[in-house]
Amino acid sequence: MIAALPDPAAMAFVLAGALVAGFTTGFAGFGTGLVASGLWFHALPAPMVPPLVALASVAAQLMGLVAIRRSFEWRRARPFLIGGVIGLPFGVLVLGLASPELLKLTVGAFLAVYAAGHLLGLARMNIGNWGGQPADGAIGVAGGWLGGFAGLSGALPLVWLQMRGGPSAQQRATYQPFNLIVLSLASLGMAATGSLDQEVATIALLCLPATLGGAWLGVRLYSAVDDTLFRRVVLLLLLVSGVFLVLQSAL
Repeated sequence: MIAALPDPAAMAFVLAGALVAGFTTGFAGFGTGLVASGLWFHALPAPMVPPLVALASVAAQLMGLVAIRRSFEWRRARPFLIGGVIGLPFGVLVLGLASPELLKLTVGAFLAVYAAGHLLGLARMNIGNWGGQPADGAIGVAGGWLGGFAGLSGALPLVWLQMRGGPSAQQRATYQPFNLIVLSLASLGMAATGSLDQEVATIALLCLPATLGGAWLGVRLYSAVDDTLFRRVVLLLLLVSGVFLVLQSAL
């Protein structure tokens, strides 16, 4: 049976979302769901968006690993990854049971307030090593849950690592592999529960060239910017993403 495809106008929105999301993920190491979901919720039935976000994110993350391969340290990433694997199944389970509107509102408001505070110089919280690996693991659980529920695994680990401090490359080398592994497992979980069906897989395949092309451009730009500019761009991305999620939940 051949999967039904969106009409040409809707497909244009889908491909535009794939291109922008790939670019954002290639540059910042996260953001596929936060950037693309607005266009994809507009063009596709809502249940198709989380599995499509997961698949597109995995493709873009694989391209983006080129940017952080020298900075990755298993010891730093391990508690996040273990926590993510624990939290992921619960997110996948509730995906078919609950509306994502309240989740979008809560996560979006948090991201917007956090990013605006840092951009305006009102909030410069630095927690250092507070809580150690158990706290990192708890953030991983929450990120895994969000990844399984809506493909939004990267936001909380990113915010947490920014509060921990340290070089941006080191932070990215922790949250990007986390995103890749959690969303790869989320894709498998969604396939097992029927959320990722033939129609979603077909659209993801059609989006693949745009996703990979955007990710390649993002990786090229990332290698050309300094640490300060990178942090600002990421904060702006968090702010826009947060506002976007709040607006989505209200419409």
